[in-house]
Amino acid sequence: MATVDKIRSQLIDKIMAIKNKDFLEALDNLVASSSSASDVVELTSEQKEMLEMSEMDIEAGRLISQDAMNKRNLEWLNGQ
Repeated sequence: MATVDKIRSQLIDKIMAIKNKDFLEALDNLVASSSSASDVVELTSEQKEMLEMSEMDIEAGRLISQDAMNKRNLEWLNGQ
């Protein structure tokens, strides 16, 4: 797996080779919108309620391990 620095360097090299102004402007808009959009996430009231329910499950000890969940999912998939 490539490191972040290696990926960044490869992207810079590719961007430096691009001569199409429209493409570069579109890429700039894409990068600008993705960085600002990831800063704040607005949750719906339903999402907030689900998170609160999850917190209550954790406090009450109603948990399942990832391995148990994977096993349950495989059993369900094989039963279909």
